[in-house]
Amino acid sequence: MTEKTPASIDAAEEKIGAEGVSDVPLGHNERDLTGVVGKIIFFACVFYTGLHLYALNISPIETWTFRIIHVAGGLVVGFALIAAYTLDRQKEPQPLCAIQWAAMLPVSIAMLFAAAGITFAWISREWMGQMPPAWLLPQVAWALAISTSVAILAGWIWKSGGNKRIFWGDLVLMGAAVVVAAYLIFVLQRWRFAAGTPMVSQTDFLVALAGVILIMELTRRVAGLALIVITAVFLAYAFAGPYLPGILEHRGYSMERFFTYIYTDNGILGPTTAVSSTYIILFITFAAFLQASRVGDYFVNFAFAAAGRARGGPAKVAVFASGLMGMINGTSAGNVVATGSLTIPLMKKVGYHPRSAGGIEAAASTGGQIVPPIMGAGAFIMAEITGIPYTEIAIAALIPAALYFLSIYLMVDLEARREGMSGLSRDQLPVFSKMVKQVYLFLPIIILITTLFMGYSVIRAGTLAMVSAAVVSWFTPYRMGVREVLDALSLGTRMAIPLIAVCACAGIIVGVISLTGVGARFASMLLGIADTSQILALFFAMCISILLGMGMPTTAAYAVAASVVAPGLQQIGIPPLVAHFFVFYYAVLSAITPPVALAGYAAAAIAGTDPLKTAMTSFKFGLAAFIVPFMFFYSPALLMDGTWTEILSVVISASIGIYLLAASIQGWFLKGGVNLVQRAILLVAAISMIAGGLMTDAIGLGLSIVVLVWQIAMQKAKA
Repeated sequence: MTEKTPASIDAAEEKIGAEGVSDVPLGHNERDLTGVVGKIIFFACVFYTGLHLYALNISPIETWTFRIIHVAGGLVVGFALIAAYTLDRQKEPQPLCAIQWAAMLPVSIAMLFAAAGITFAWISREWMGQMPPAWLLPQVAWALAISTSVAILAGWIWKSGGNKRIFWGDLVLMGAAVVVAAYLIFVLQRWRFAAGTPMVSQTDFLVALAGVILIMELTRRVAGLALIVITAVFLAYAFAGPYLPGILEHRGYSMERFFTYIYTDNGILGPTTAVSSTYIILFITFAAFLQASRVGDYFVNFAFAAAGRARGGPAKVAVFASGLMGMINGTSAGNVVATGSLTIPLMKKVGYHPRSAGGIEAAASTGGQIVPPIMGAGAFIMAEITGIPYTEIAIAALIPAALYFLSIYLMVDLEARREGMSGLSRDQLPVFSKMVKQVYLFLPIIILITTLFMGYSVIRAGTLAMVSAAVVSWFTPYRMGVREVLDALSLGTRMAIPLIAVCACAGIIVGVISLTGVGARFASMLLGIADTSQILALFFAMCISILLGMGMPTTAAYAVAASVVAPGLQQIGIPPLVAHFFVFYYAVLSAITPPVALAGYAAAAIAGTDPLKTAMTSFKFGLAAFIVPFMFFYSPALLMDGTWTEILSVVISASIGIYLLAASIQGWFLKGGVNLVQRAILLVAAISMIAGGLMTDAIGLGLSIVVLVWQIAMQKAKA
């Protein structure tokens, strides 16, 4: 086979490094605010993160109030930073036309009236000791609802805000977010008991409706239309229930009851926002501190030093670096952008097809979401929903994460063998001995893991790890002083906004599921399928989990699937931990499942290839991982549920099975290439090994030996 031109011939080129690879680039519609407005938003971000850290570690705020403030603050900063459209950064802001003035003036006046009205209501009750006039709050609600709707429409129609200036409609939406929060906290004692019942008023409905619209609009801006379309389907289902057949039928609900119910701890203020207001904001800020201290760059450089010279080196770097970055990154697509901008061009350079380079990075980056201890925030939501201690979930995730990355690594290695690729030259790579001397930069991660297993709360462990990231920076050229700490706090808010919006929007879906009872009916249906075949029920659950997760960030995908699918799996006798890991795994894998594969699309943009073809390639590289959740069911030892002998036995069996599957997909086994018949035999052998029984293991090993003997015989015949 012809050798690909090795990258080593370019030894004289500039040394490869990951300087700034963990920096967070501006989104396509994210404003780069400067001047006075930029400073105001900067300090608002610092205050927002600081308030959360203060409330989580020093002086807790009442739960409902805290979550309302959390969502409102995220909306305010989100609308300030994120435009309703893709920004042209070279284009100068355009003056307002007459129609815009005609829309802006009454809408702004209405919002000012709403803000003044709710402010007066607070002053009247808290300082003057009397309730505001009965007519005031209904008028505030109407002004709020109308101005919010018109401001959103204005953002869709006109694009005059520009990159450096906040659009007037977004200023109105920022005010609306504050008014919604102020009203909810004002009537909170009544809201707890009245929301979702016939006792709610039209005023309550209008405020809740405005809040839901604000959340959906910000989610559209940060996460695209996929999650919005799914949310809209669930919203429509809430009202169309009486007209639907079979298990989808329900009695229907009034607008007033529905929207107020959604804005309670059964919906928007429920488990998803509970997680985003605690664990997500904390660990995203931790990630911001790691980036400010350049520890994220060190992770990537360490991966280059360790694996860069290996066969197909940059692809193996992508696997290692994405796993390391995945510990501190909140999304699959974000992980692709962080590491792929460096690894994809290098993979192309050593001989990988651009589509393969993008697919490898997408598959590897997606796996970062299942790497303990952070797991893309999924572990925290799982702990919140199931009540299983976080440390138990993190331990259970170790082997599945290792198997996932083993499968990607083997796929990469076998393709490199098949295509005769080499790695990068020593001269181009960071010096491994130097990287080892800086291994103390792993200290924040080590402190996080150690404190968790010493019994510290997740909040306290995360805070200590964050502080240690700042301390570690003092031993590097990137020492964090006051300015750098403020930058990290501000960056934490910027990075958290997409997840805050997505979690709140997922809360809407969870609220619909809770109110209509569709989750329980789905569970009954799954139970009926399981009477026929458990494997069929699991396959059906897999399809629903992937379908619900398509186009959605991991956090939202898992939250929704956990509400719909996991209860059904538990009803057919699967333990809660296994059921939720099954759902979580497929919610993660939806990022590389065509036709809507967010990680694959992000990688395609960097690789310069067709998005759908790249998504298909990423699916191929992650294919072995699609079988792993079924192994949870047949071999719970994979989740550390069993004796050490059982765990070791199933890990060895699964690892061999994953190698055989990778060999079957890539057409390369031990001694060389294999034909179609041999690949089919290897596929059967792989499935037998993955099944996890003694008899099936024996069959799998026997079939693989048959292929090996056949392969040797063919090679001798050729010789």
